[in-house]
Amino acid sequence: MNYFVHESSYIDKNVDIGDGTKIWHFCHVQKGTRIGKQCSLGQNVYISSNVKIGNGVKIQNNVSVYEGVELEDFVFCGPSMVFTNDLTPRSKYPKGAGGYKKTLVKYGASIGANATIVCGNTIGKWAMIASGAVVTKDVPDYAIMAGVPAKQIDWVCECGIPLRGGINCEKCGREYTLVKGQLLEKSK
Repeated sequence: MNYFVHESSYIDKNVDIGDGTKIWHFCHVQKGTRIGKQCSLGQNVYISSNVKIGNGVKIQNNVSVYEGVELEDFVFCGPSMVFTNDLTPRSKYPKGAGGYKKTLVKYGASIGANATIVCGNTIGKWAMIASGAVVTKDVPDYAIMAGVPAKQIDWVCECGIPLRGGINCEKCGREYTLVKGQLLEKSK
C-alpha cells in the first residue's frame, strides 16, 4: 500500500488508489472508484461509486463527488463545494445511475469554496470558478466564472492569475490568443 488512509475513513472493496494519495479523516470511497496518484482528500470527503479522479487532484473538506462526475488531472475542489448528478430528483422516483447526468471537470480547473456545479456540464481546462458561484452551463477553457448563475467575468492564466481583459500573463509571461471566442495558449 503506497498511499495513506486515515483510520477513521472507510474504503470499499474494488477501489483503485494511486501511489502517494492521502485520504484524511472521516472519508468514504465507494466501490468501482479510481483515484490517481498524489491526490489529497480532506476531512469528510465522500466519493460515490464508479467515480474517476485523475492524478494530483485536491479535494478539500466536506465535498461529495457523486456518480457521474469525472475529475481530470490537477483539479482543485474547494471546501464545501457541491456537485449534483440529477436535474430533477424525486425521493419517491429514484432514477439510479442510468438517469445521472455526466459532469466533466477538465485538466487543471479550480472550483472555489461553496460553489455549486449543476450536472450535465463541462468545466474547461484551467478554468476558475469563483467561491459561491452556481455553474449552470459549460465553461470555456481558461474562463473565470462568478455569480448566480455563473457568468464569465474574465480569462485566467494557467498559473492562476486573472488576465484582466488582456491575453498575456503579467506574472509568468505566458502568451495567449483569442480564436473564435476561445482562449488558446500560443505555441512556444
